[in-house]
Amino acid sequence: MRDIMVNMPNGETRRFGDLAPGAALVVNVASKCGFTPQYAGLEELHREFGPRGLALIGMPCNQFLRQEPGTDDEIAEFCQVNFGVTFPLLAKGKVNGRKVEPLFRELRKAKDLSGSAGVVRWNFEKFLVGPDPVGGGKPSLLRFRSAVEPNDPSLRAAVEAVLAG
Repeated sequence: MRDIMVNMPNGETRRFGDLAPGAALVVNVASKCGFTPQYAGLEELHREFGPRGLALIGMPCNQFLRQEPGTDDEIAEFCQVNFGVTFPLLAKGKVNGRKVEPLFRELRKAKDLSGSAGVVRWNFEKFLVGPDPVGGGKPSLLRFRSAVEPNDPSLRAAVEAVLAG
């Protein structure tokens, strides 16, 4: 998964592993959604756990009721002005369908707390990617659905566990 290429807002393509060399929380985001206030909690997670090795990455997506209509620049400005977001945002992309971003093709394999995987159901689904295991293998993947707030004890405990190794 670390070798998957992701698109940046400036048109550059980078390896996911360069953005997230260890643990990561990847979230599909939207600016005009009922869950948009979660940006504030995501920024708190970024500030608290970033120094300990958690990369928080957002990917704007307009697939759910067109709730992310802006350009990459407009989205970044909205996030910074309204929520003080400092974590990186990828270029706007698709999380489902024929043109799904390769990163989300892999992330959709993650199971939520009820054991369900598959398509992304809505904005602000959160995917916790563990660091690559020592000796190889695939990193751990956990999914938290949209209604799970960034300060939810189950999400925070999972982040703590992933960072603890």
